[in-house]
Amino acid sequence: MSLKHFHIVFLFFAILSDLGFWLWTRMLPEQAAALGVAGLGSFAGWLSIVMTAYLVWYIVKKSRTIIV
Repeated sequence: MSLKHFHIVFLFFAILSDLGFWLWTRMLPEQAAALGVAGLGSFAGWLSIVMTAYLVWYIVKKSRTIIV
């Protein structure tokens, strides 16, 4: 696996992790508040949006140079 492919896979799983954390803070807000991570859930949601935009930009930018 090349470094470019690893970058795409890593971003994909980072986005999934962030979305999972954001969803957990939305589905169980009492538990998230008790642990003091409710604010981090909002940050994770925004970060997943930013990482998704970066992933799309990266794929478009590197699509001409990625050899499958």
